[in-house]
Amino acid sequence: MMNTPPHILIVDDEELNREVILEILAECPYQLSTAENGRIAWEMLQRTPRSFDVILLDRMMPEMDGMELLRRIKADAVLQHCPVIMQTAKSAKEDVLEGIKAGAYYYLTKPFEEERLLSIVSSALEERQHYLTSLELLKKNALANNFVEEAQFRFRTVEEASQVAALLSRACKDPASIVNGLSELLVNAVEHGNLGISYEEKSELLKNGTWLEEIKKRLQMDEYRSRYAHVKLQRTGSLLEITITDQGAGFDWRKYMDFDPERVMDSHGRGIALANCQNFATVEYLGRGNVVKLYIQEQLLEPETV
Repeated sequence: MMNTPPHILIVDDEELNREVILEILAECPYQLSTAENGRIAWEMLQRTPRSFDVILLDRMMPEMDGMELLRRIKADAVLQHCPVIMQTAKSAKEDVLEGIKAGAYYYLTKPFEEERLLSIVSSALEERQHYLTSLELLKKNALANNFVEEAQFRFRTVEEASQVAALLSRACKDPASIVNGLSELLVNAVEHGNLGISYEEKSELLKNGTWLEEIKKRLQMDEYRSRYAHVKLQRTGSLLEITITDQGAGFDWRKYMDFDPERVMDSHGRGIALANCQNFATVEYLGRGNVVKLYIQEQLLEPETV
């Protein structure tokens, strides 16, 4: 959990760019560090890998460029869960997709607006906090589920979604690798499914800092009060299948299964694509989009020998 001010590492070879970013973020309650190239940043990250919460990374730099540093970060067991915001003047579709698929969860093209930078940094920090909270929940649910062949849960709130995600993730050999993706899909079932918050509405709510407030408000409305989402875990040999069902109207899931260059500058909307590409062997939506099946192959815990 973040008991100290969030620590942001700004990596950019141009001093003016570093100064501009520092000035924009100076009014926020953040701890800020800088590095003038990828090599120096990598040395800093190696010395204290757990001290940084977000990395704001320039793509084009001498000695070690942003893409090489990004690959090293995502290959590191500790650093790979630290959100990376890639900032660059290269805004061609193929360049943006290369950065996103390499692990840059957020993307900014230069020159960027102050408001957009603040919004993206805030969203990245929320992602970091969500991950750290998920890890804490995993520790509290330390009993492995590898003996469970079938289980069902229902949930109604964002908090319950996170708790169920932590519990179900214990069925995997590496629960930390899926807990965030699973939690995000369960939260989707609450906010977008049961509560009917659209993509555009969430963008505005995040911008205004009222996302959680709106969720709590809708949970008390008669229209949504009795709605629950359900999740079922089924084990068949080495295959784990998780089915999430909500009571919403559904959505066009097809446009969210891969990274869309048109939305890479948004502060949200990558959860399904990340789950599809990184967290699970297969992500499959059914019907009108209010049922999603997740498959995990050969990720089961082996029974302990006595």
